[in-house]
Amino acid sequence: MSDDRAIEPGNIAFETSATLADLPLFRDAETPTEVNSADEDCADGSVRGSSEEETDGGPASDALAGLAERAADDPGAAFTPEVLASLVALKKADQPAFEVLRAQLKKAGCRVAALDDAIADESGDVSERTMKQSDILVELSQEAELFHAPDRTPYADLDIQGHRETWPVHSKGFRRWIARLYYEVEQGAPGSAALQSALNVIEAKADFEGPERIVHIRVGGLDGRLYLDLVDETWRAVEIDTTGWRVIDSPPVRFRRAAGMQPLPVPVSGGAIETLRSFLNVKSDADFVLVVAWALAALRNHGPYPVIALSGEQGSAKSTFCGIVRAVLDPNTAPLRALPREERDLFIAANNGHVLAFDNVSGLPPWLSDTLCRLATGGGFASRQLYTDQDEILFDAARPVILNGIEDFVTRPDLADRALLLTLEPIPETRRRPEAELLAAFEAERPRILGVLLDAVVTGLKRLPETRLEKLPRMADFALWAAACETAFWPAGTFCAAYSGNRDEAVDNVIDADPVASAVRSMMVGHPTWTGTASELLLVLSRTADLRTTKPKGWPESPRALAGGLRRAVTFLRKIGIDVTFYKEGRGRVRMIQIAVTKVPSEEEGAGARPSASAPPSTAPISNGQDAVPSSRPVSQDADELTDGSRPSGSLMVRANALKNSSAALAYDADANVPATLLSANNPIAGWRGRL
Repeated sequence: MSDDRAIEPGNIAFETSATLADLPLFRDAETPTEVNSADEDCADGSVRGSSEEETDGGPASDALAGLAERAADDPGAAFTPEVLASLVALKKADQPAFEVLRAQLKKAGCRVAALDDAIADESGDVSERTMKQSDILVELSQEAELFHAPDRTPYADLDIQGHRETWPVHSKGFRRWIARLYYEVEQGAPGSAALQSALNVIEAKADFEGPERIVHIRVGGLDGRLYLDLVDETWRAVEIDTTGWRVIDSPPVRFRRAAGMQPLPVPVSGGAIETLRSFLNVKSDADFVLVVAWALAALRNHGPYPVIALSGEQGSAKSTFCGIVRAVLDPNTAPLRALPREERDLFIAANNGHVLAFDNVSGLPPWLSDTLCRLATGGGFASRQLYTDQDEILFDAARPVILNGIEDFVTRPDLADRALLLTLEPIPETRRRPEAELLAAFEAERPRILGVLLDAVVTGLKRLPETRLEKLPRMADFALWAAACETAFWPAGTFCAAYSGNRDEAVDNVIDADPVASAVRSMMVGHPTWTGTASELLLVLSRTADLRTTKPKGWPESPRALAGGLRRAVTFLRKIGIDVTFYKEGRGRVRMIQIAVTKVPSEEEGAGARPSASAPPSTAPISNGQDAVPSSRPVSQDADELTDGSRPSGSLMVRANALKNSSAALAYDADANVPATLLSANNPIAGWRGRL
């Protein structure tokens, strides 16, 4: 076969082994070994003959001769059809020779990754190209330290320009890192299918072979030390312990970076806590003490975290308050947000930020109030993963939360017991400052404000093991931590006095906002006790609240709803001296409610713990509208005595025998079926009798 024979597409056949010695690739090699004839003896003694794909030697040598030199001057020299066909044949006939030539082409600046794809397309084997890329990606991932979080989420520690970064394997940060490594090695981009295949393998290696580590966001803790992520370019953090605080380059805990997180300034010592007050429109010293206590709690790696609820009229700097407080602890590109529409959105926000701030709150629906309670003390949320039937996505978090609005929007006792209720006063026009001027002054002082807060955290870590309180409130851990830190700024006991006064004020506000609790408070003015069913209580409270015109929002429509609202208000009613007891009476196990005044609050307890009278006091027993039975009337012992002893002691009022039912247990909805005539004022047996 002559040397000038044209190579027809699809009909490539030439002898590779007979002509390899003539290539410049091998002529320039330092080894004297030469490739002999097509019948060269192999190392095992066998003879390698010519295959069907081998030619007489001329055309292949012409196509590949001097290819590395030509590729250095012409980047497209290796991508011509003749060269690609020769490379495919060379790769199949002699893989070592092909790899040597490929290395020379890469050294000459040829894009070998693209060349591999072109060779794979020429040979028609696309799967080979994809598998090769994915294998390279998996091999490159060995430069990262793989591990998984307790929820089995795979992570990778990456060494980037001398510092450590932590990214989830499925995140954009990790994808960009491994794509960059691939480009540095192969001078090309990996295919999307190969990248996804490699990520699946890397996730499996992190899950099954990597250790388990906790990954924090902004604040972490380990071995009695706290760590605050500065979110700077070198991933530094502040280490805090009982000896002080310091900025370190490589913290022992792992942090992750969520979208929107902004860096904190490097803290500076020597600041004063009063500097922070100059940027906040707080009404009193006690309110400022509570704000500082909340900020110190937010610098811990675990809850509980009380909810700050700001209220005030327009122009009281509520949004500025929230933005400045968050900028001190957890700055974000979107510091203030609207309330989420569903529970899932709230926990996703909590999973991607340490401090949550919600602006212009008009009201809290019951489901959101309950969710904020779980977020304050720590709780989880589970949701079905998209496109699956059995897998769940779990969110478990406790986060500091700030809410602001014009009205008093915290009306449910369970959230009020976990909240700090602050009211901001309007700012006179003579005291207003331009926002740019205020923020510039704040940015200048922010490093010192953060430093003085860290000083207080050091004090708290020292004093926490020995700190004790005579009475522990609902948020006991928060109270202990704030009391341990307060001596860095104020005398001991300052926080407890401010917190107690705020809780008393919250009790009065919530009772005023709760129609059931407010009606019970008014009903019990001047009366020591009341006993009856939920149906009877609903009738009495309706007359006490004077519902002849309109019913207040949230007024119960049934005895069952009344009992549920009363159970929710029991804690705060007890704080103002009204005790509510639920029990069952008689053989029919009728559900009964007893309300008794257990104490009269003193002047020292404050107005917040004192029930306000909406009607003049009276010593007469509470009635359904009929004349009350004189208290001196004897009552038959066997008429109301319980066989199981379930009646609370000291009950002074009992319901009439006409409402008893000895057949079946009466539930609240059974009480709702009592005829209206039986409870009307015209019924002579519908009243209450006194018990001596």
